Amino acid sequence: MRTRILTALVALPILITSIVLPSYFAETVWIFVVIALLALAAGLFEFFTLTKKLELKGDASIAYLGAAALAVAFVFDAPAKAPDLLIVTIAAFVIAVLVSQTFRFQADFSKMLTGVGVTILGVLYVAFLGGFLISTRLGFESHPYLSTHLLGYFFLVIMGADTGAYFAGVSLGKHKLIPKISPGKTWEGLIGGLVAAGAFAALATYWFFPELPYQWSIPLAMVMAAVSVLGDLAESAMKRGSGAKDAANILPGHGGLLDRLDSLLFNAPILYYFARFYF
Repeated sequence: MRTRILTALVALPILITSIVLPSYFAETVWIFVVIALLALAAGLFEFFTLTKKLELKGDASIAYLGAAALAVAFVFDAPAKAPDLLIVTIAAFVIAVLVSQTFRFQADFSKMLTGVGVTILGVLYVAFLGGFLISTRLGFESHPYLSTHLLGYFFLVIMGADTGAYFAGVSLGKHKLIPKISPGKTWEGLIGGLVAAGAFAALATYWFFPELPYQWSIPLAMVMAAVSVLGDLAESAMKRGSGAKDAANILPGHGGLLDRLDSLLFNAPILYYFARFYF
């Protein structure tokens, strides 16, 4: 517990600074982008570490090339400004994977389908979903401070929900949620996370995000909290399948980057497209 708190005390100020600083110095907007890229790269590495335990033969080298191409597309806010570019990038990546793996598995084609599958899945899961955070940071320049408010709201709600779920589960948890996937999760923890998400969303609206009124901020937060649990469960299932407790040990007390990214990845497109339609 103490290690978990100490890690958060180091990491959170860096994250908060990267979100808030561009409101005062526009050129610092790239700090968050660099942090996001490094985190996604580490998450992708951890994903392929899990697949190696099962000998699924994913191709990390071409996966990183595809992830880099997607990162460039998201930097230019392709989902809104050039959706065709995003589709072409994904299509080109899928074709490149199929062609490269055709030659890679000449000695034994029995592993080709699993190799292709996990290579594409890794990039879509980590780089594609996570890329929406980059577009959220860079894609709303026509609305002053909006990207800062969106990201501040996003991390406050997700981390608040995670904290609420943790403490509610530890203090009140008696009824297991889905023990076959995640033995530590309880219904009490889920409810605590939803309540905490709503509370932190209300705080965000009151504190710095009046553009997003309570009737939108609170329901959106509760949806995000529920989706974050699904993201956590999906990653837990991957870890259990590979026989790993954590994806890695990069963050003491928290596991790996992928263990922290799981709830963020599922919610990044939700935040981005909500903002696109609402604002």
